[in-house]
Amino acid sequence: MQRPQCSSEACNSNAVVKSALDESPLCAPCFIERFEQKVHETITSTNLFRRGERVAIGASGGKDSTVLAYVMKTLNERYDYGLDLVLLSIDEGITGYRDDSLQAVERNRIEYCMPLTVVTYKDLYGWTMDEIVAKIGKKNNCTYCGVFRRQALDRGAFKIGASKLVTGHNADDMAETVLMNVLRGDIARLQRCTNIITGEEGDLPRAKPLKYCFEKDIVISFVKDLERMSPECILGLIKSGESIMVKGDVAMPTLTNCTRSHYYRHLIRF
Repeated sequence: MQRPQCSSEACNSNAVVKSALDESPLCAPCFIERFEQKVHETITSTNLFRRGERVAIGASGGKDSTVLAYVMKTLNERYDYGLDLVLLSIDEGITGYRDDSLQAVERNRIEYCMPLTVVTYKDLYGWTMDEIVAKIGKKNNCTYCGVFRRQALDRGAFKIGASKLVTGHNADDMAETVLMNVLRGDIARLQRCTNIITGEEGDLPRAKPLKYCFEKDIVISFVKDLERMSPECILGLIKSGESIMVKGDVAMPTLTNCTRSHYYRHLIRF
């Protein structure tokens, strides 16, 4: 079966991906160009940054923050934003969880030639998250960690002299937040949850340059960036998928029809 041609004008290459927005077929270079242009338009149309600002990039080592770091560095150099970009990562002190992701952040530092600051719960609060859980138990530990992490990002950003913090929240995250606030009836949060900049009144402003980028496109961009750094990563992903098997003695759940979808459709009908 012949591959469709890239839908970009003056491009004769075969398409390899489909845009999440309109499912238009695109070759890899055109996809990356369109993705980066979307972020650039978001930044410029909302006056997201001021020239000379030091901007902290919340770096977790995951796909969203990795793509955010790459695209911020790329656009800052391409369009001369004049920003001083710094990677900021939080070490919660969770054994077996944060260790690998901090290694990914370190690779980002090397690959993108950006300074990195790591702030730890131990330094800020005198406790690691493992030690906190040992004291309070596992109930509500995610709530505690979320509050601590948000404060740690703010304190870390102030520590390095950043005037703004950018995070990797994408369009899927924003839509999910809107629905959650609708279902909860939280009008106050509903009014501000879609703002591209939050915390301007007193707190450190947080910006979301990927606000209009679909998670699917971010995943593709992440894989293509991995492929550029390590061409064998595509085959590596396939091999990893092949090695993941469900044990024979594990009972798989039986899928049934949803009994609540009609209720939610009625609830969110505006």
